[in-house]
Amino acid sequence: MFNYPVFPRICVGAVVFKDNRVLLVKRKNPPSKGMWAIPGGRVELGENLKQAAQREIMEETGIHIQVDEPIYIFESIQKDEKGRIALHYIIIDMVARYKKGNISPGDDALDARWISEDELKTLKVNQSTRDFLKEYFNFGSH
Repeated sequence: MFNYPVFPRICVGAVVFKDNRVLLVKRKNPPSKGMWAIPGGRVELGENLKQAAQREIMEETGIHIQVDEPIYIFESIQKDEKGRIALHYIIIDMVARYKKGNISPGDDALDARWISEDELKTLKVNQSTRDFLKEYFNFGSH
């Protein structure tokens, strides 16, 4: 189930709004399988952060974005039952603007949608994601 990394993986996410709704995906794979989250994924060798965010959002949602600057950096470290490091991700969330496209969930997303503040309250979303959206975008506090 785990790959047991020898070094952390760098990942990128993109926070995208359109018509007072945020773009979220329902994760198909661990970690956070079945949870709604900010779309994104691993940075590939040779990509800069903006390129990685554009590619990942296109792959996961079918949406074209214009990526701005990093807004938030955090890490996720998970251990197995024996205390070994099973996952270690450094995640850099970028601010991005919707350019064009209709949502079409990619093969690593169960679903992708524009989520309203009211809908956010009803979905299975990690508390840290809720806190992040509220603190940095005043989204989900109404």
